[in-house]
Amino acid sequence: MNPLDVTQEAVISAAGARRIREGHLWIYSGDVVREPRGEAPAVVRVLEPGGLQAGWAFYSRESRIRLRLLSRDARAPDADLIVRRLEAATRRRARGSARGGACRLVFGESDLLPSIIIDRYAEYLVLQTLSAGAEALKPLLVEALVALLKPAGIQERNDVRARALEGLSASAGVLWGEVPPLVEIREGDVRFLVDLSAGQKTGFFLDQAENRLAAAPHARGRVLDCFTNTGAFALHFARRAESVVGLDLSPASLLMARRNAELNGASTAEFREENVFDALRELERAGERFDLVCLDPPAFAKNRHSLAAARSGYKEINLRAMRLLAPEGILVTSSCSYHMGELDFAALLREAAADVRRPMQVVEKRAQASDHPILSGVPETHYLKCFILRLL
Repeated sequence: MNPLDVTQEAVISAAGARRIREGHLWIYSGDVVREPRGEAPAVVRVLEPGGLQAGWAFYSRESRIRLRLLSRDARAPDADLIVRRLEAATRRRARGSARGGACRLVFGESDLLPSIIIDRYAEYLVLQTLSAGAEALKPLLVEALVALLKPAGIQERNDVRARALEGLSASAGVLWGEVPPLVEIREGDVRFLVDLSAGQKTGFFLDQAENRLAAAPHARGRVLDCFTNTGAFALHFARRAESVVGLDLSPASLLMARRNAELNGASTAEFREENVFDALRELERAGERFDLVCLDPPAFAKNRHSLAAARSGYKEINLRAMRLLAPEGILVTSSCSYHMGELDFAALLREAAADVRRPMQVVEKRAQASDHPILSGVPETHYLKCFILRLL
């Protein structure tokens, strides 16, 4: 059965239709007036209340995001449309920096391929299909990627929580060709080993790549890298600093960080298995001082309901990091929580600086890397905030 054979319809509310006209691609279950019965189709024709066609969308019966708009064309989407969008997305990345062969080739909604993620690591690709509609297109996507990019292998990384929200099971493995246990990439002058089968996200935090390159020149003296994961920020800093200490709770991540340090000859980088909140308090009590502190925590605010607690956590780690900074010290601090907006994040940083009674300069305000573009009508595509600050 061709998943793009559209035979069923979904009718949306006036509010849902207005949301689409304003540029968003998601329609939530509360704005679906009538939806398909029987076996759930991958793609449906979307109608406004008066019967006017609004477009064509991926359909996910189990998801709160019931519809993800794929096209507003008069005619139904077909395989050629999917291939054209893959071609366009990869062409856009070709105009930018390949960053040593590691790059996000398709960023879901931002590339008009909702819930589809494709990353390149050297000659290998990693694919995520994060909705029921996208999952149905998986064979087509693999076939198109092989023809378009001729990879050595395609790895599936559908072992993420988002799939459960779609009523989909977790799955991971090689979809095509062969994929080795570890792949080496280069970011600037730093080399990294990436585990495509089990590493965070699709193997590496590609969205911070340009922020790491921007932050690296500020490194000097003693550096503390919190939530270091596999050492990505730390090893950029190690090329300029006298010493770097990376902290993380994951033994597996720290093992990879040490392998990456060895790969780069970074003998001044040390990695410790510690809880960052506890470690910051202990370092403060010990009177330690650093010339640069980096905070790249996981998302504290998973949803709007957890925002208050998340804000408290973000403020605490940033306040304690500021107390550890020497005069003229640099704080590189990030939040990847969409629900923690840039203005709110900036406000809590100002509050933390006021609490420690130190003037704070904003050196740079940054976002996710340019291969994770922000689609103007979909604010959820702007999730990463990164500030480079100087504490006087």
